[in-house]
Amino acid sequence: MTDTLDETIMREALQLAERAWLLDEVPVGAVVVSNGEIIGRGYNSPISENDPTAHAEIQALRDAAKKIGNYRLNDCSLYVTLEPCPMCAGAIMHARIARLVYGATDPKAGACGSVVDLLKETRLNHHTKVAGGILTSACAAILQRFFAQRRGVEN
Repeated sequence: MTDTLDETIMREALQLAERAWLLDEVPVGAVVVSNGEIIGRGYNSPISENDPTAHAEIQALRDAAKKIGNYRLNDCSLYVTLEPCPMCAGAIMHARIARLVYGATDPKAGACGSVVDLLKETRLNHHTKVAGGILTSACAAILQRFFAQRRGVEN
């Protein structure tokens, strides 16, 4: 069985999530894609950077914006292992991301359908297409293993 393009790119985001785990950060990874090419990468690092905005999505958006020399990432897709929070959903809108692809849902802070759906809010000026559920099991498993380890409950 071969991966779809979405699965292949999500696997890249999962590798970045592993890097976050190595820093003892919540393992979330994100990549920005333009014309089939990864132009931005990020992983959670708010603890190590002492920066509450250092979520994987924000890091990937910053990386991509620097690479292309523009904060507007029109026609780009953002892949992230966990459904974005409200802060990240706001950044996605401001960056004008065309498509969001995420793995695991976030029933506590998800802002793209689970708790609220900011990207479909009609009163806002930009609307990103959303595809959830790509490699959901793998994306959820890394989070479950991380938190089990933190609680001292090894699998």
